[in-house]
Amino acid sequence: MSPGKEQDGLKDPVCGMAVDPNKAPYMLQQKGKKFYFCSKHCFQAFSAKQDASREKHAVTPASKAQSVSFAIKGMSCASCARTIEKALAKLDGVKDATVNFATETCHVVFEGKSDPECIAQVIRDAGYIPIDSQYRQATFTVIGMSSDHCAGIVKETLEKFEGVKNVETNYANAYARFSYDPSVVKLTELKKAIDGAGYTATLLDESDDPLEKEEEAKEKEIVMLKKKLLLSVAFALPVFYLAMAELISKYLIPPFLRPEAFPLRFALVQLLLSIPIIIAGHKFYTVGFRNLVKRTPNMDSLIALGTSAAYLYGLYAVFEILMGNEAYVKSLYFETAGVIITLILLGKYLEALAKGKTSEAIKKLMGLAPKTALVVRDGKEQEVPVAELEVGDLIIVRPGEKIPVDGIIAEGASSVDESMITGESIPVDKKKGDTVIGATINVSGVIRFTATKVGKETALAQIIKLVQEAQGSKAPIARLADIISGYFVWAVMAIALLSFSVWYLLGFGFLFSLTVLIAVLIIACPCALGLATPTSIMVGTGLGAEQGILIKSAEALEQAQKITAVILDKTGTVTTGTPELTNIKSFSKLKEDDILRIASSIEKNSQHPVAEAIVAGAKKRKVRIGNAEAFRELPGRGLQGTLRGTRYFVGNRKLLEENNIDFEQHNKTIHALEEQGNTVMFLANTKTLLGIISVADTVKPTSRQAIAELNKEGISVYLITGDNERTAKAIAQQTGIDPEKVFAQVMPEDKAEHVRRLQEKGFVVAMVGDGINDAPALAQADIGIAIGAGTDVAIESADVVLMKSDLRDVNKAIRLSRATMKNIKQNLFLSFVYNAAGIPVAAGALYPLLGFLLSPIIAAGAMTASSVSVVTNALRLKSIKL
Repeated sequence: MSPGKEQDGLKDPVCGMAVDPNKAPYMLQQKGKKFYFCSKHCFQAFSAKQDASREKHAVTPASKAQSVSFAIKGMSCASCARTIEKALAKLDGVKDATVNFATETCHVVFEGKSDPECIAQVIRDAGYIPIDSQYRQATFTVIGMSSDHCAGIVKETLEKFEGVKNVETNYANAYARFSYDPSVVKLTELKKAIDGAGYTATLLDESDDPLEKEEEAKEKEIVMLKKKLLLSVAFALPVFYLAMAELISKYLIPPFLRPEAFPLRFALVQLLLSIPIIIAGHKFYTVGFRNLVKRTPNMDSLIALGTSAAYLYGLYAVFEILMGNEAYVKSLYFETAGVIITLILLGKYLEALAKGKTSEAIKKLMGLAPKTALVVRDGKEQEVPVAELEVGDLIIVRPGEKIPVDGIIAEGASSVDESMITGESIPVDKKKGDTVIGATINVSGVIRFTATKVGKETALAQIIKLVQEAQGSKAPIARLADIISGYFVWAVMAIALLSFSVWYLLGFGFLFSLTVLIAVLIIACPCALGLATPTSIMVGTGLGAEQGILIKSAEALEQAQKITAVILDKTGTVTTGTPELTNIKSFSKLKEDDILRIASSIEKNSQHPVAEAIVAGAKKRKVRIGNAEAFRELPGRGLQGTLRGTRYFVGNRKLLEENNIDFEQHNKTIHALEEQGNTVMFLANTKTLLGIISVADTVKPTSRQAIAELNKEGISVYLITGDNERTAKAIAQQTGIDPEKVFAQVMPEDKAEHVRRLQEKGFVVAMVGDGINDAPALAQADIGIAIGAGTDVAIESADVVLMKSDLRDVNKAIRLSRATMKNIKQNLFLSFVYNAAGIPVAAGALYPLLGFLLSPIIAAGAMTASSVSVVTNALRLKSIKL
């Protein structure tokens, strides 16, 4: 075993305390690795965290299930997403497939015979383009290749690595281009392999991140839509002018094109002008008819059918005019097809612009990371791409520069602006041994630090991943829209055909009936329905991320608005979590410094905040701290240890009661300290109480305001702590919590039981804690909220992660949830009402009463407006004040 591994094996994974494997009271073996624990408390906390993680997040056993994510190109509405989900569900081994139309992403959980390539092929077969978000593309310039044989050697060298695919080499241009999975293989490994084969490889280019590839693809789509729109407008305007001007006055049309004099010329000009418009909208036809053939029609199918009906009638009219039937010149329908396509392209363009704004949070996060880093290798300073950094690299950062990855300072001191990651506005002083976070800004001094996390493991990468997963998830409220979208297009086609048949059979003629059919096909909008929920989720989770509130899923975002009770862990949540020594009282011949010396000599072996406060107090008073023997932690009670042959106890009342040590005569002094909010620790030998030491944890300045805001919202606030009842109630009184809503002297493993009891009373409970010792309670709660996480965003038992230690963010998260759900309901209402009212009107429901028949052109405008209005309404969330 290497020294590094041996050291890891000697640490308690919960508290971090050194553990002797031969004496550790508890041991757990998992995935071939042994974990040793200093106490039952740490063992149970670790086990509960693993159980909670499996229960809340595992779809299938970790040893079998895998997952893969793709960006999907080619979807036009919610029906497309449903089509892909159905296709993937049929694939053997796929356990769960979620496709999000708004984010254009797909997440698949699979096992058995399935693999990412099979899944990608199913998506391609369904008519869409998958982009594997796990792979990045990179290019090496390779010096030394002199023939195709050399290029073949380089290709074979790269292909030997797992996680490398799509290798292309060219000796003439001296490059090797490939895709690779950075979680499996590093670029530096590939470079060394090529160099080892006798060539010299230099990284020429790498797409910075799969997310950036997706964003680039979206930008290209917007540019392409703009070009198509401009082309379409350029030809649609003259077609529309010719068709409409003739209805107003024949003198608005040039004499050589007047329909009464030159009907065929008039018709042919419109036909020719409409051809470029059809070309601009060709995707509607290729995708729409292909999906019709596959029996998975979508919005493109409706557009293709509607405009094709109009265009084909126009062609028929031209044929009739050619045959001498000039009456057909009055209704050519080319303008209908042309303007409909133009309006829909306009809608798609505006929709793409608006959808781009919904993902601005991700773009901002992606833009935080620097592209290069100054690293010391072989004693020389060299600038390298951040993608080439490895754990252990020594990196130099000068004042004003961004810190490229996470690490620990090896030399120098500085202050670092971490506001872009943690939300804390005041720069943090850093010295040797302190951690630094990638993407933060070094404000003052020059520092050298050792990289500890690179690539996907950095705090920034984890935050981006968390936000992306949340934006791609589906809220329960979206289920109805998903169900409807699966049948929507078929229903619309049936209604259109039925409407055509009814009006035609009633004797209203072919043109009247055709107008109705086209209007119904065009006005129906599954897009609005499909965008209603995910766009709001994207904006809501993005807004939260910008303010340090990371919501892990759409389900959590929806559930948070229902919270009726909040349980706050005291230490580190309501208080600062850094208690200080306040009082020492001796009840024996020992002096106060002796009391402190004995207690600190035992407490220095513990990492509990109270223990750290006592040790810090001893150092401040320059008390000599000794080395205790036979140290033992007694969970929920305290510690014991031996000094110079005498056994001592340091702990709470329970510890003294268990050992039959009397303290009643000192209750007046003890109670007075506790009522001031102090935590009292007792020092005793095996027979007598020797003295007490009290520490006090300061209430956070914002806690009282935060609790008042929660109470104002009608939310019941509870305080839970392992501390004694008097101290707990003193803290409750300081912060405005009802003393009757205090749970005191609660063991960490029992906190979940208090959550359960409130749930049984009908409360929707949020548990707020540090995410480690509170793991069982966070998992039991309807919403688990980890506060003050800083860069530790991957707390599995939490549904919401608050990066700052500000309790006011709990209420912000609840307000964000309420605002987002309100916005979603507005969107769903808009889309349902639009379709419920628009389709009957298009079908001619108002004609018998008002003589009003909806023009297909107006129907196209309405359809465009519906999609854009839903996305625009979602963007309003960005302006709310939390």
